[in-house]
Amino acid sequence: MNRFNLRVYGICVVDGKLLLTDEIRFGMKMTKLPGGGLQFGEGLEEALKREWREELDEDVEVGEIFYVNPFLQTSFFNSKDEVIGLYFFVRLLGEPMGIFTEYPMDFPSEEDDQQVFRWVPLASINEDSFTFPIDKAMVKKLNQLSLKAGNM
Repeated sequence: MNRFNLRVYGICVVDGKLLLTDEIRFGMKMTKLPGGGLQFGEGLEEALKREWREELDEDVEVGEIFYVNPFLQTSFFNSKDEVIGLYFFVRLLGEPMGIFTEYPMDFPSEEDDQQVFRWVPLASINEDSFTFPIDKAMVKKLNQLSLKAGNM
C-alpha cells in the first residue's frame, strides 16, 4: 500500500428509516451509504456535501462525526490503497432527487455505473445490509446507539 483513500459518508435517518444506496461500479454490485471519495484540497464536510449534491441533487447539513474505522482496510478496487471511512450524521435540507426503489439492487438495467436509493427501517439494518467491512463495523455501533435511543 502506498496511499490513503479517504471516504466520507452520510448517515441520514428520517422517520426511523436509514437512507442506503445500491450501486453497480466496475461490474460489482454494492450497498453502502451515500458518499464517496475526498478530493485533494477539499475538506471533509465540503466533500460530503459535494457527494450528496452529485448523487442525490440534495444539500445536507453535516453534523457530528460518528465513526472512523480503527482497523486497516485495503481497497477492494486498488490493492495499493488503504481506505479510511469517515461517517457523519447528515440532515436533509430538501427533497432528494435520486432514483428511489423499495427492493435491494432494483436497477433499471444490469449496466455498469448505476445508482439507486432506498429508505430502510433502521430496526432491520444489520451487518448483512452492507457490502464492505468498514460499513459492517459502523452499523454495529449505529445499532447500539439506536437501541439506546429507542430507534432514533
